[in-house]
Amino acid sequence: MSQPRSWHVPALLFALVWLSCIWFGSWAFNPNSATRILAATAIVETGSARIDPYAAMTIDKAQFDGHFYMDKAPGMTLMALPFVAATNWVTQQTSADVPHQLFDPDAEAFLRLRMRAAIAGIGAVLTALAAIALLDLGTGIGGNRAAGLFTAVSFALGTTVWGWTTTWFGHAAATSLIAIALWAVWRGTRDGLTARYALIAGLALGWAVVVEHGALLLGAPVALWALWRIRDADRATLLRTIGLAIMGGMVAAIPLLAYNLATFGHPFTTGYSGVVGFEGMKQGLFGLTYPKLDILIEILFGKRRGIIWVAPILALAPFGIWTLLRDPARRDLGVLAVAGAATCFLYHAAYVYWDGGNATGPRHALPAIAYLALGLAAYWGSASRIERALGLAFLAASVALNLIIAAVDIQAPAQFAAPLTDHILPGLLALNLRTLPNEFWGWSPGAGLTLYLILAGALAALLALACRRSAPD
Repeated sequence: MSQPRSWHVPALLFALVWLSCIWFGSWAFNPNSATRILAATAIVETGSARIDPYAAMTIDKAQFDGHFYMDKAPGMTLMALPFVAATNWVTQQTSADVPHQLFDPDAEAFLRLRMRAAIAGIGAVLTALAAIALLDLGTGIGGNRAAGLFTAVSFALGTTVWGWTTTWFGHAAATSLIAIALWAVWRGTRDGLTARYALIAGLALGWAVVVEHGALLLGAPVALWALWRIRDADRATLLRTIGLAIMGGMVAAIPLLAYNLATFGHPFTTGYSGVVGFEGMKQGLFGLTYPKLDILIEILFGKRRGIIWVAPILALAPFGIWTLLRDPARRDLGVLAVAGAATCFLYHAAYVYWDGGNATGPRHALPAIAYLALGLAAYWGSASRIERALGLAFLAASVALNLIIAAVDIQAPAQFAAPLTDHILPGLLALNLRTLPNEFWGWSPGAGLTLYLILAGALAALLALACRRSAPD
């Protein structure tokens, strides 16, 4: 039997992750998603980012000089522009054809179609590309393709990265971009310095900041790690590498500065400075103060927002990180994993609106998963047969759990003290699901879920077979 080509495993992984992320949906009227799609609609249809006609459709908005605007970083809106424009052209429908009212079914259908198009064209693609990057990185850390696949599937389908990709929030995109930057730094410094990877890392980190301004802090450990990795290079190579990374970041920043200038009249004025209705944003730096211990414990272990409840696979990451810290040749990866994850969790614990409103898991700390993935790769690479069996059991449980979360509701209502048991599992039993077939083709939710399981199961089987056949004898 012939060996599979080198691209078979990445291609099948991409297909599985992309299919999984486009198959399930989220409530289009969630203010966080809606304000971004409404801003994109306004730009496409009027050339202005003002959302005055849609102001009643979202509570997430900013006000300047009597006009309303999106109050978020513009990256997701800018990425949605071609998909909103294409959807308007294909359907021959604009926002003028639907009521500008919250909860109106026609308005929700209008937003849902455009959000789903953007997810299919950008959001799901970014998550799938991050999975491929971690496949390569995990293979390098763990020493075999199985370690890479364990890392990639854990990241994309074993955590709430999956569910948040089904929304038009910025968390999943920023997390994927940070993961891609991690891979680019590792790949570019593994055997000497390769210039193009510096450019990729700069672009990825820069665009992560355009998507979520908090990524300026959450992605900083990657930048500092990159400087450490190239510390021994000669002066010319060092300057060229840093220059390319800075160039990538600057290229990514151009759309941000252009948007701010065109919208607010100043390149460094952001929508957050005009937020309406969220007084907590005036505390500290746009709602960031200092980490609180009780909140930190809650976002790690609490039933309401604890990450361990929605991604149990991450419980294995510390064991792999410890392996990295004990290995002098890979200690920098261990330090990076600890520093990166700690930065993300402390950032979340310092945010005044730490609960995230309607949310499943700690959405503001989502980039921690990119850093913890390093530990998962090392865990598999150093695991015994029994430990690998345990890892597969944790992965299976995590994937099953996140399938349910993505299908039922990544945006669990804020009033639930234990979203998994109080909302997600009852939603599954009642088949309150959002799948592509039942939202657009008129199928029943159960039939939509069944078709996904068939398609995803076939892809997963092909992926496992290709990975096994590509492994050395």
